[in-house]
Amino acid sequence: MTPPAARAARPLRVAEFTDNYGPGSNGLMYAVQQLEGNLLDAGHEVVVVAPAAKGPNPHHGRTGRTEIRLPSVRVPKMPTRVANGRHFERTIEEIGRLAPDILHVHGLGTVGALGTLAARRLGIPMLVTWHTDFDAYADHYSAVLPLLTGVVRAAAVLSRGELVDSNDLRNAEVRYEDRGRSTALLLGVAQKMLESATLTTTPSPKTAARCHEIAPNIPIRVVPNGVDPLPPGPPPFPHPAGPLVLYAGRIAPEKGIPLLAEAFSLVHAQRPDARLCVVGDWQRYSHIKKVLAEGRDAGRIILPGEQKRDALGAYYGMADVFAFPSQTDTQALVLHEAALAGLPIVSVDHELNLVIEPGINGDFTRPTPASLAAGILRVLDRLRDDAWRAHASARSVELAGQWSISSQAQAMLDIYAELADA
Repeated sequence: MTPPAARAARPLRVAEFTDNYGPGSNGLMYAVQQLEGNLLDAGHEVVVVAPAAKGPNPHHGRTGRTEIRLPSVRVPKMPTRVANGRHFERTIEEIGRLAPDILHVHGLGTVGALGTLAARRLGIPMLVTWHTDFDAYADHYSAVLPLLTGVVRAAAVLSRGELVDSNDLRNAEVRYEDRGRSTALLLGVAQKMLESATLTTTPSPKTAARCHEIAPNIPIRVVPNGVDPLPPGPPPFPHPAGPLVLYAGRIAPEKGIPLLAEAFSLVHAQRPDARLCVVGDWQRYSHIKKVLAEGRDAGRIILPGEQKRDALGAYYGMADVFAFPSQTDTQALVLHEAALAGLPIVSVDHELNLVIEPGINGDFTRPTPASLAAGILRVLDRLRDDAWRAHASARSVELAGQWSISSQAQAMLDIYAELADA
């Protein structure tokens, strides 16, 4: 095998297939765009294949970058669009002309299915990165599943059985019959995609385990997404008299925000001087909006709204503890951002443990209001001890510092070069 340093010397052309490239911002889109920048900065070429959508596009127009946008439809109740299956054959022909060294598919979706089909047809090594716990998301987005299932069936017809055929779909319905028909079909396609990949990467051991549940014999490497410290800034509002608990990130049904709001009402009953700050677009979903507005009107919750990423450092900088109520994330970049800011973390997801050591710089709890509240109160009590606070802060920074943007970039560049030379 060629040494990494020698492999990296050859300029590569990498085609990134992603289903999520606007209009809304999220961790997956940020990770893909960061990877684009890493490749371009290192002198490689990038081909981006994504649904047509507005939204952040920081590398548009850069030398060495080609962008292919596919006809798309809006997904109900979500800030995203999905490729509708049109122009798939034309796109495969265009990819053949561009002749990339690697196809990199970012998760399950119609563009991901297109990337898998292109890799098979063109004989190009395929890397799959699994960003989303789709099985968990299915519980929260049942209205979306029929749309995606329809597109999956269309893809089966368009691919003439190359990617997935009717027998595969029937087998999936049997294997995953306890998950519901729509979810079963999608997991069946996920299995075929994973088994088609030369290699699969995941951002956490949690996600690697999920992939092995779907496709037990595939090769997987864990490559956490890199995060660097956010720039500090002046406090965006006066610090409350008591401790400030922070949540920052996307606000959506699967993120557990009502759980956090209910838990914090129990915290506030014990610590009336404490406040919860929820940073994000809290008005998109009516139920979440109602719950958070009630907390704001009662004086418990501060709602500054959605902020640009570079502005978040000021919020992390004034917080005392970070609370994480989601069980559906595959890495949660916000956990790394909070840890890099020196915050202790209380989380309901025991499997996302890259930056949390219970009792040292935070705690894990059960996903119930009482348990989450108890965990937050335990950490708030520990913070009264200046020595514990200082050690927790240092340990958070130390743990999160293992996965920087530069270290992830080098890991991915080495994988690209390895697969291109295989």
